[in-house]
Amino acid sequence: MKEAREYCMVLTTCPSREEGDRIAGLLVEGRLAACVQMADIRSCYRWKGVVNREAETLLIIKAAVLNYPAIESCILEHHSYEVPEVVMLPLSGGFPAYLAWIDEVSAPSGS
Repeated sequence: MKEAREYCMVLTTCPSREEGDRIAGLLVEGRLAACVQMADIRSCYRWKGVVNREAETLLIIKAAVLNYPAIESCILEHHSYEVPEVVMLPLSGGFPAYLAWIDEVSAPSGS
């Protein structure tokens, strides 16, 4: 069994549920991520000197750390934002059976 630090969650936000669903499908169907959860959120941020308040869809992507570069590339290729949020949070712990499931349903990038 791999250690939990070999797994991560990647966060990104999308301007619509449709775009989030499309990116989630690409990641899971492409075996880059085991699971992508989507939640409707409201964001307040500064962009080009203006404070914006917008509805967005948050994607919480569960994956192996080795797949992060391919996940980032997929998001950047299919995202409509000029500078999308793409951040990786390494896991410091996790239920071993859940981590094994991530391995089972996703393939290491480049496999």
